[in-house]
Amino acid sequence: MTRAKRPVVGAARDATLFSQAARQANPESVPLADRVRPTNMHDYMGQVHVVGAGKLLARAIEDDRVPSMVLWGPPGSGKTTLASIVAERTRSHFVAFSAVLGSVGELRVIVELARERLAYRAERTIVFVDEIHRFNKAQQDAFLPHVEAGTITLIGATTDNPSFAVNAALLSRCKVFRLEALAQADIAAILTRALSDPDRGLGSMGVTADPQALQAIAEDARGDARRALNTLEIVARHVAASSARAIDLAALQAAHAHAPLLYDKGGEEHYNVISAFIKSMRGSDPDAAIYWLMRMLDAGDDPLFLARRMIIFASEDVGNADPRALMVATSADEAFRRLGMPEGIYPLAHAALYLACAPKSNAVKNAWQRAREQVAARGALPVPMKLRNAVTTLMKQDGYAAGYQYAHDFDDGVAPGERYLPDAIAGEVFYAPTERGEEARMKARVEALRAARGGGRER
Repeated sequence: MTRAKRPVVGAARDATLFSQAARQANPESVPLADRVRPTNMHDYMGQVHVVGAGKLLARAIEDDRVPSMVLWGPPGSGKTTLASIVAERTRSHFVAFSAVLGSVGELRVIVELARERLAYRAERTIVFVDEIHRFNKAQQDAFLPHVEAGTITLIGATTDNPSFAVNAALLSRCKVFRLEALAQADIAAILTRALSDPDRGLGSMGVTADPQALQAIAEDARGDARRALNTLEIVARHVAASSARAIDLAALQAAHAHAPLLYDKGGEEHYNVISAFIKSMRGSDPDAAIYWLMRMLDAGDDPLFLARRMIIFASEDVGNADPRALMVATSADEAFRRLGMPEGIYPLAHAALYLACAPKSNAVKNAWQRAREQVAARGALPVPMKLRNAVTTLMKQDGYAAGYQYAHDFDDGVAPGERYLPDAIAGEVFYAPTERGEEARMKARVEALRAARGGGRER
């Protein structure tokens, strides 16, 4: 009986990662970034900390002993290019699997074929998964036993932090290589090479470029080589259609080359920027605070999310050092809800600058955390009898409220010697005002009150 031939899986081609057929048939149909993609480490730019001489990944590629790995880095940093170099330079069978289009069923076909190659030809299979963070947990779990058994070698590429984007079990079986945004000098070199390459690049167009123009493209790309090459191709075609035949700063402006901000509202960069915003306010740097605020607003972050963060900050990091901070933050939130964008930027900026300049104290946070620690450690301690609410005759007979001193009957509204904590923790100190801002005056008041009531325990 003749065995039926398996169909080629749509999301996982059995050819190399980057087919040359499309380039040969119609090179201009392939984006410049793909046409000039390096096929060896000698032409690969940047990431010296990962693929420099003697580095683990460089040796692994050279020795054809590539481990399962996750390539983590921002867009255009060279993740897919590294995968293509592995495809070209290793003797393993290479399969590309789409995190967007692929399915668990297609993965089973890939694994079955990989198992046959390993058993009958001693040939390893490397499966490259671009945008692996787009896989759900079930899809990622489907890789786990085959990676663990060595049936396949997995190379995943992601712009998201693998700690959040990849299942812990799968991540523990992969080596993570972090790629950085490319330096402007590296991108400028990539652009120069693409412009002069007559076979794969733009050399046949006869277009030249001023160094200042290439530097401007590299700077505007913000570390993304693909973005820079796309810009170069657009501008080169615009120039080629004119009589100038040279890319200069005026040509860039005419081609409307503009790169959007690198920002992912659901990814790691979101949390990095909001962290910088909070820490700038905490560090009392209004210039940095307003910069990070505008970074988030211009990138399309939710203004109400930012308002909520400032309300939290007003109590967590300013507290009673400036009690008005909470009023400013909540008023900014209310004002934004009435104004919307773009006028709502005013109250948000107002609040951010006020909070950054305000005296700082985390005594409020420390107080409730210390109190919670006692609750967790000691449980529900009984309320002292004198503090209990005597609403019935029986309660009064049982001693409820007996001995309670009404604070307003005493000078300064303080009953001397009176204590209000449970007996087991009487004298415990939770709130420790600082010497900053309004809290300095509050500290003197709190210390006087504690002394009048009989003091508190030192912490």
